[in-house]
Amino acid sequence: MSKTLQACPKPLDQCRLYAFVDEAYRAARQHEDLAEALCQGGADIIQLRMKGQPHATICRVALALFPITQAHGVHLIINDDVATATGLPSPFLHLGQEDFFDAGYLHVDELRSRTACRSLKLGISTHAPSQAQRAIQAGADYVAIGPVFATPTKPSASPVTLDYVRWASAEVQIPWFCIGGIKQNNLTEVLNAGARRICVVSDILNHTDPESQCRWFRSTIEQYPLTHQGTP
Repeated sequence: MSKTLQACPKPLDQCRLYAFVDEAYRAARQHEDLAEALCQGGADIIQLRMKGQPHATICRVALALFPITQAHGVHLIINDDVATATGLPSPFLHLGQEDFFDAGYLHVDELRSRTACRSLKLGISTHAPSQAQRAIQAGADYVAIGPVFATPTKPSASPVTLDYVRWASAEVQIPWFCIGGIKQNNLTEVLNAGARRICVVSDILNHTDPESQCRWFRSTIEQYPLTHQGTP
């Protein structure tokens, strides 16, 4: 099928590799070129993360990336910027604990109501079992589990360790993705702890060939088939 045609993204519970277009690791590359490389490399999800950038800039980049991800059947998720996420044809937002619960929300439906965007999907970061349980009760479409290891992406965050991954593998029934310091040299540890869906930031974006690095992660993750994890 031609990449100019729209493809349907996979259901979240079938997504395996979650990649990023992160301003902190973009260097001199174009946002669109990175997104295309990640899609070609096998990412199921791309998060646009532009910490500290104005809304107008984030919105402009998101609108440029959406046709690329749409053509490949890849979910485009917007980090933090509610207005940008709700302005896209397939609105999908990721928020941290403080951006959701500390902002006074108890359930995703409250955010959907406030933004008049009933189709909005939401992922929430979690750093402990109690946070994951709260996010699930709040109606999150997925939760992020991490940071598993120390990571320069969030230098102040303490690693949650593989114990949290093992807990999630046993207890979490919605889609969940491990994140934080995951690299080629520790991916197998995370998979052996029960993870089947992986977020990778710096180990892909810092590579000279992000597409081939994506392919390596994808092929390694797929050696561990999905079972019941995160599948209702």
